[in-house]
Amino acid sequence: MTPLLALFDVDGTLFLTHDPLAGEALVASLRDLYSVSPPDDAVERIDHQGQTTMRIIREVLRAEGLGDALIDEHLARACAHSAERYLELLERADTHDWQASPGAAAALGRLAKEHIELALLTGNPEPIARARMTRLGLDGFFPAGQGAFGCEAENRGDLFELARGRAGGWPADRTVEIGDTARDVRSAHGAGSRAIALRSPRSADEFPGADAVCDDLAEVADVLIAWNR
Repeated sequence: MTPLLALFDVDGTLFLTHDPLAGEALVASLRDLYSVSPPDDAVERIDHQGQTTMRIIREVLRAEGLGDALIDEHLARACAHSAERYLELLERADTHDWQASPGAAAALGRLAKEHIELALLTGNPEPIARARMTRLGLDGFFPAGQGAFGCEAENRGDLFELARGRAGGWPADRTVEIGDTARDVRSAHGAGSRAIALRSPRSADEFPGADAVCDDLAEVADVLIAWNR
């Protein structure tokens, strides 16, 4: 039987610390590339949890009165630019208090020993996601060239096909997303895959459609290992 491909979300799933640098970098990039001046908290004012960075950019710019045709002119560039700006800010940032989800390394290590394939599927741009994993000491679990990221598709559901393709055409029914929002669950099911919802401090969502709901990553690992057999 084909082993599972486990696609892990980042914010609220592996990474629990509020990181204002991402919003700061995104807003600064939009001010540079468009004739707009969104407020500093522009990201917080929209429905952003579980969204890709490309979709967040679109919603922020719509709130500023821009039409989709104008947004599309610089959308991909704005996403990449925001990631570059983030890394510049991160170089000067104190991240000693960043927190991984409790037991993350142990849970991921158990999954790797069971030969479950691990990759990231996140609305973060890839440079941001990988920088966060590196600072949390989790980067070794997620090889380069795998997963899918928030500057590669605007619709989160489209990231599944990218991630499965990079894994060698992994079957959808042997793919599982682990995330902390109802949007994560819906996008997984829309892609024909299973979804494990992880309760997190940032999420007030209920998950009635999830294939499993877990309180921590140790429990997530238990479920994935059982499904893998």
